[in-house]
Amino acid sequence: MTGLYIIGGILLIILIFLIVLYNKLIRLRNMVSEGWSGIDVQLKKRYDLIPKLVDTVQGYAKHEKELFREITESRTKAIAATSVSEQGNAESAINRSIDKLLVAVEAYPDLKANQNFLDLQRELSKVEEDIALSRRYYNGTVRNINIAIESFPNNMVAGMFGFGRAEFFEIEDIQREIPKTK
Repeated sequence: MTGLYIIGGILLIILIFLIVLYNKLIRLRNMVSEGWSGIDVQLKKRYDLIPKLVDTVQGYAKHEKELFREITESRTKAIAATSVSEQGNAESAINRSIDKLLVAVEAYPDLKANQNFLDLQRELSKVEEDIALSRRYYNGTVRNINIAIESFPNNMVAGMFGFGRAEFFEIEDIQREIPKTK
């Protein structure tokens, strides 16, 4: 009879241990989802800002049609991205396009003095900062869940319940800076 209590106690401890680890993994997975949601909100703000910026610049720089087309295509690809790596590639393309746009603006002194354009530049800078902060939070949560999934004995529980590694949100090295706006 005592042996049954010991076996029952051991099974109860193992069950509690599994429940605690499972709940930890669920919490971490939800934090990754929350982090991605934060990035998504900031990217949507940026996508809404890009057409306004292009429209403002188009009024002054009519011969930059190829650049405007490139920005529009980059934005469309970013909106359609379905994975973290696709999103990272699309954001790198958007950053390159916006950088080119801001360089092109240097040739138009009237545009650089336009209050609407200056407001859009400030808003773009703020959104880029918010994206960077959201990306930092998301990548931190990804790091935490990946460590938990790979650590023993969590890796056994993660394997039993189908938890997989999360993907970091990365952009090209040369695009890690906020686009310069003057």
